[in-house]
Parts: sequence; C-alpha cells; structure tokens
Amino acid sequence: MYDEQGLEQQLREARTALRQARTETGDAPAPEEITAEAADGQVRVTLDASGRLTAIDIRPTILRHGTESLAEALMAAVNEALDTRAATTGGGQPAPDLDAMSHTIERLQDESLRQMRQITAAFTEATRRNANG
Repeated sequence: MYDEQGLEQQLREARTALRQARTETGDAPAPEEITAEAADGQVRVTLDASGRLTAIDIRPTILRHGTESLAEALMAAVNEALDTRAATTGGGQPAPDLDAMSHTIERLQDESLRQMRQITAAFTEATRRNANG
C-alpha cells in the first residue's frame, strides 16, 4: 500500500538534489561584458552581464561617411554583441530562479505528504468500519 517513510525519503532526496543544484549554479561565474565592433573598429559597443548596452564608442572619422553609415555601423555592432551574448549564454534565455522553484517544490511536497496522510487515514478508517460491519 502506501509507504509514508519511502515517500518522505524520496522527498528529502529531491530537496537535497535541488539544494545542490542551487549551490552549484550560485558558484557559476557571472558572464562578462561583451564588446563588438563594426566599420573597421570605428564603432564599438559594450553589453554588461545582463545584456544591457553600457557603452558606445564612435570614432569621429566615421561621421565623414554620413549619418546613414553611422546608423548601419551602430546597428551592426549592437547586433553582433547581442548574437555573441546569445551564443555564450544559451540563447539569451534567462536562468530559472532556483530559489523560487525550490520553495515552491518544498511547499508542494509538504502539501502532497499531508494529503497522502489524510487519504491513508480515511482508507484505514473505511477499512476498519467495513471490517466491523
């Protein structure tokens, strides 16, 4: 039938594995800044670890080619930086919040265990009543 100790052991193991995953992820180095260039280095952009644009360096010589060339070079540099970031951070997808997941899983596990205890008690009571006629 229902093995409460076995279920509790499985829940403890799952929680331990999740804590270990949180610890290992927490020790991972933060991504570094990404710098990209366009127009032979005349335009340079930098993204921070979160992907926000933090610096734009423009050499005055590119202005001789007009604002359209500047806009194209700027767009190319930003797109290159974003592509590099996506390639180095797993597609640019945000990392899951393991702390929030852990708390949710622990709450669900506790609630499941409580409900299983209630169901087991109800079955035990029904079986007792049935046996007594």
